[in-house]
Amino acid sequence: MNAKVRENTRNVAIVGPYSGGKTTLLESLLFVTKAITRKGTIKDRNTVSDCSPEAKERQMSVEVSAASTTYQDIELTFLDCPGSIEFAQETYNALVGAGAAIIVCEPVIDRILTLAPLFKFLDDWEIPHLVFINKMDRFKDSFMDVLHALKNISSRPLIPQQYPIRQDRELVGYIDLVTEQAYHYHVGNLADPVPIPDHLKEEEHLARQEMLEVLADFDDHLLEELLEDIAPPQEEILNDLKQDLSEDLIVPVFFGIAEQDYGVRPLLDVLLKEAPAPTVTAQRRGLTLEAKGETLVQVLKTYFTQQGGQLSLVRVWQGELTDGMALNGSRAGGIYRLMGQTQQSIGRASVGQIVAIGRLEGVHTGDTLSSQGQPSQTLPRADVLEPVYALAINPENRQDEVKLSNALAKLVEEDPSLYWEQHGDTKEVILWGQGEIQLMVALDRLRRKYNLPMTTQLPQVPYKETIRQETNVHGRYKHQTGGHGAFGDVYLNIKPLARGEGFHFHQTIVGGVVPKQYIPGVETGVREYLAQGPLGFPVVDIDVTLTDGSYHAVDSSEQAFKQAARIAMTEGMVKCHPILLEPILSVTVFTPCECTSKVLQLVSGRRGQILGYESMIDSKAWDQVKAYLPQAEMHNFIIELRSLTMGVGTFTWKYAHLQEVPEKRK
Repeated sequence: MNAKVRENTRNVAIVGPYSGGKTTLLESLLFVTKAITRKGTIKDRNTVSDCSPEAKERQMSVEVSAASTTYQDIELTFLDCPGSIEFAQETYNALVGAGAAIIVCEPVIDRILTLAPLFKFLDDWEIPHLVFINKMDRFKDSFMDVLHALKNISSRPLIPQQYPIRQDRELVGYIDLVTEQAYHYHVGNLADPVPIPDHLKEEEHLARQEMLEVLADFDDHLLEELLEDIAPPQEEILNDLKQDLSEDLIVPVFFGIAEQDYGVRPLLDVLLKEAPAPTVTAQRRGLTLEAKGETLVQVLKTYFTQQGGQLSLVRVWQGELTDGMALNGSRAGGIYRLMGQTQQSIGRASVGQIVAIGRLEGVHTGDTLSSQGQPSQTLPRADVLEPVYALAINPENRQDEVKLSNALAKLVEEDPSLYWEQHGDTKEVILWGQGEIQLMVALDRLRRKYNLPMTTQLPQVPYKETIRQETNVHGRYKHQTGGHGAFGDVYLNIKPLARGEGFHFHQTIVGGVVPKQYIPGVETGVREYLAQGPLGFPVVDIDVTLTDGSYHAVDSSEQAFKQAARIAMTEGMVKCHPILLEPILSVTVFTPCECTSKVLQLVSGRRGQILGYESMIDSKAWDQVKAYLPQAEMHNFIIELRSLTMGVGTFTWKYAHLQEVPEKRK
């Protein structure tokens, strides 16, 4: 392995909330590094990323997109990640393989909270990250106020490496806090060095001093210099910044206007000088630098293209990947460097590179792949998000039902946060995901890629029914058509059971009034009836006892007694005061503390029973609310929850119990 190749590679995920300008920043990065000659725009739908029909139609990222470029002999691969919370799984899967991340946000304090889930994921995984405050031409709040808001959601100290220069409320340049050199921006050209404005000298000094004090928390030598009032050399500051960022100890902050390329070159410079090399990232994952003959890669994203079939986006963690190499027993059908949807065939890929591999059958997103058949170690993967929104789907053409399951399996492979099932009670095909937009994108793909247009409706609530009263009932089945007839005669006792007891069947026959060989037929008849009670739903929590009966020596049969039991149940159940039961879910809602009171009102307004709430141990300024909620009230719950929590609230759920439906709901 060429050590220079390993050290001259960087891969960086671009993350942030929807509309922050991630795709615009990527266009600027590619343009400044001369990977493209003309920048595309989201409005014109001609950007390198956001190139799928679903992304263009919605003018938003709906899946991870890779683009590579070279800058000052360093190969850079950028992963443009979706900003919508509904596509967070895509982002998390990509971040697992990234060496560093750029969090792109707007300079609006009210929107800073939307970054909280990203900061938590990056901090939990110890992924080096920096902040790029974009759209500084729309600056409404002061830079220091925005910085303070960012600090409130990060468990790592944030330190600005730049200070803004404004003129008549317009951003015209910046001060580099490391070199203490001021610059003025120019559209299409490098920023010009200028003297630090007199009115900013004190502010610049305070900001730089704060940066140095944070760095000194991790460097005793620097701390000594500051205590002795010795000005540290620039090289020492840069080394501290590089080491602390690589170890995910600090979060540097930069800013600019990506649409005009302002601030993009300093951002590139910091990626080259301070972002960790692939060897550092590999060590953080517990990998040795020496391959020992094994090539180790991890799948970050799976695509199914209409022309080339399956395409796996992978990060090379160890060794060298070559075309035709067998990984976990599946042979690589081509190695490609991606530029959005454009594929450039390459013969090999080295440690740290992110490339696409064609036709790796049986390989899934998150898998660790090895050239030795079975990987020597399995790399950690992002947890799959639990589903929070569902639609029942049906093919417009019923003949398409046979190919639906295969197409849905491919959708789930592309986006593991999707999930589908055929419900055991309602028999509906239900597609689960993170929200309405994600499911609409999935349905668009079903139509476009697999020619499977679907109709949708809200999933049915799997109601059950039970009884309140006990009764005794007689059922007789007698049928004569010539020759042997059919005769069965039973007496049943029907009574309710406690909630959750299910179904019990007994018999207290004495004297052989119902022969033993016919009793299973009675139980079968009862069970078949319970599939749909008098209210139209499956019956639960009921005890049925066969107490008496009679038979005919010639005409009786197990089938006849089954029919007699069904007749008895049909007549008897209506006398037992049947009641409707609804499923109740145990729900845990995760919300910022400032939104907790609104969440409590939301739960109560949906017939929820609040069990309590408490602060989250691993997330400062967040609460978790535990409650019981009827499943009938859950369909749009995630939509309202996100509306109340700036898009960051979420929940987990599991089935708890059945509960009688209130009278007005029946």
